[in-house]
Amino acid sequence: QVRLVESGGGLVQAGGSLRLSCAASGRTISNYAIGWFRQAPGKEREFVAALSSGADSTYYTDSVKGRFTISRDNAKNTVYLQMNFMKPEDTAVYYCAASPWSSGLTSAGQYYDWGQGTQVTVFS
Repeated sequence: QVRLVESGGGLVQAGGSLRLSCAASGRTISNYAIGWFRQAPGKEREFVAALSSGADSTYYTDSVKGRFTISRDNAKNTVYLQMNFMKPEDTAVYYCAASPWSSGLTSAGQYYDWGQGTQVTVFS
């Protein structure tokens, strides 16, 4: 089991940027694929981005392509989600999750360990 802790959420004006962090403990993060999901009020949790364990493949939902970037720092055992040109519709609680698998990474069912989430609010 890997313990994940998200941080970096907050309040940002539309067009601005935030960087979320997902710090892992208990296991080496590079042994897992890491995904970011988000859940807005009254909506189901949705996939945002994922990074394969080898860091050679990235996946993004269409609405964030070109604006969000997922990356990893092995020395810090941390995965990041850089969010630029943010929009009000990006407002949600953002979760990171770890998967031992290399496929199906856009599906929440592939992830076994989840963080507690961090709130992101984008105002216009």
